[in-house]
Amino acid sequence: MFDKFKEECGVFGIFGNAEAARLAYLGLYSMQHRGQESAGIVSSDGKKLFTERGMGHVSDVFDEDRLDRLPGHIAIAHNRYSTAGKVSLAEAQPFTVNCSFGALSLCHNGNLPEAIEARDRLEKEGAIFQSTSDTEVLLHQIARSRAATLPDAIIDALKQHDGAYSLLFATPNSLIAVRDPRGFRPLAMGELEGKTVFASETCAFDLIGATYLRDVEPGEVVIVDETGRRSLHPFAPKPVSHCIFEHVYFARPDSLIFGRSINKSRHKMGRILAREHPADADIVVPVPDSGVAAAIGYAAASGLKFRFGLVRNHYVGRTFIEPQSQIRHFGVKIKLNPVRDLIEGRRVVLIDDSLVRGTTSKKIVKMVRDAGATQVHFRISCPPTISPCYYGVDTPTREELIGANNSVQEICDFIGADSLGYLSLEGLREAVGDESDSKFCQACYTGKYPTQLKNQPVQIASARAGQRALFENGKIVE
Repeated sequence: MFDKFKEECGVFGIFGNAEAARLAYLGLYSMQHRGQESAGIVSSDGKKLFTERGMGHVSDVFDEDRLDRLPGHIAIAHNRYSTAGKVSLAEAQPFTVNCSFGALSLCHNGNLPEAIEARDRLEKEGAIFQSTSDTEVLLHQIARSRAATLPDAIIDALKQHDGAYSLLFATPNSLIAVRDPRGFRPLAMGELEGKTVFASETCAFDLIGATYLRDVEPGEVVIVDETGRRSLHPFAPKPVSHCIFEHVYFARPDSLIFGRSINKSRHKMGRILAREHPADADIVVPVPDSGVAAAIGYAAASGLKFRFGLVRNHYVGRTFIEPQSQIRHFGVKIKLNPVRDLIEGRRVVLIDDSLVRGTTSKKIVKMVRDAGATQVHFRISCPPTISPCYYGVDTPTREELIGANNSVQEICDFIGADSLGYLSLEGLREAVGDESDSKFCQACYTGKYPTQLKNQPVQIASARAGQRALFENGKIVE
């Protein structure tokens, strides 16, 4: 529908609350934007793990009956958008297994590039898989570990991977949170009535009345059980590589991600964008909803009037019945509609957070022109996207990324705008407070990956169709 990077996943965990599953449900509900393919919750009553998973949105999967089947004071939960593996109930998380360490459930936000080769080895050794997920590979490696304790087995398995992972594990009597040493994906820790909670975004804490304490640190293992909360740092330190796209698009503007306000970052992106690419125009119009914060910043810095010239229909479901007679650009029109009396006869600056393939932007520009705009100036609050992500984000191939294969002027001509301006990489880093010492992964804008991917097959955006790419020194070679 929209030409965007696809959300990755959202995880939530809570220990020590009699309504753990219901609070987990609310946590998932607040993070629905991070994944809409499936949702799942695992709870524990101190003796046994209970699992409920389903396809679709959180409100579609869970009702009173299903939540009643999730007793206990411990819960972990997951919203999924697949970045590796197929789309089916078998892929829905959390995954639950029984092994030498007892009953164990796991949910994962991220991607483990080494899992493909590891899976091949495990299958040759007789391992049986129920899904195509890289997360299930990790469970096999934990089960095969010769470590004496479960935390040590988890650490042992994760030392075989150099990828992106924010993980939550549940056992009948404990909750374990782990974040990879580079801190690619977010994972926040909070408290609710003195009990520990975890979530991909702090907006989940706001909904249930929890207090944000801090982020789980890169490379940290946090173990929560009846004795309290303790922390381990078992992994060798690595350069921090937070996903900068969390600030550009993924996270909700009311969240703190990597300790910084998303809304603040996006406002500043818009202000810097106005400084770098001013436009002789009358009004600033955001492409809703993700372009709103940057557009407010752009309007404030430029002195132009901010107007909601595009209205988004928030009630469009995952599917809809198209008319038998063809309606041009129907997919975009059903989600967006221009406000003619705000646009007609005016020079418009359109603000969006990203431009991936350019196909939707082209339709939006035409839509605004058809509504009577005399000029359309397109502004993007991030740099051109030139490389796919391999750390837990569903992205197109390099060949599909318009920014990787065309100049800014060629892209401008393609989408039909009067002018086009991207926020510079320096401007983006300034907006997220990272001017001097880079703590963000910027591979989607630079093609320079923070992990070694040489000669390693990695599932890419079209992984669900079974396609793969080979890398050599961080570059796609076939």
